[in-house]
Amino acid sequence: MIVYSDDKEQNARDVAEVFQKSGIKRPYDDVERIQSMIDHSDIMITAWADGRMVGVARAITDYSYCCYLSDLAVDQEYQKQGIGKELVQRIRTKIGDQCSLILISAPTAVDYYPSLGFERSDKAFLIRRDQ
Repeated sequence: MIVYSDDKEQNARDVAEVFQKSGIKRPYDDVERIQSMIDHSDIMITAWADGRMVGVARAITDYSYCCYLSDLAVDQEYQKQGIGKELVQRIRTKIGDQCSLILISAPTAVDYYPSLGFERSDKAFLIRRDQ
């Protein structure tokens, strides 16, 4: 059974482990940076199985117009069970109907997001980080 939590006070090591086990490209070996990512997010929803974090969604929002879904990661052992879909739905519930949910997909996940209700956009722009 998967249990979900919206408690933003999470252990950076647990989050880093989910990042590593999910295959998402994140600095999972830099726990201080992961902690900073947690601290500066507005919404964090986690998924738990038998007391172990197996999924995480992290977002930044103004709660009025837009929300950026900066992380959606599920441990590969738990993928294809609807956990990612539930994490996204819980983010959407928190931000409400007036807020757009925006993300930048990893190349390997481009075909996944339309199954969650996202539509592709050719109007996004990006200045990449140096590190």
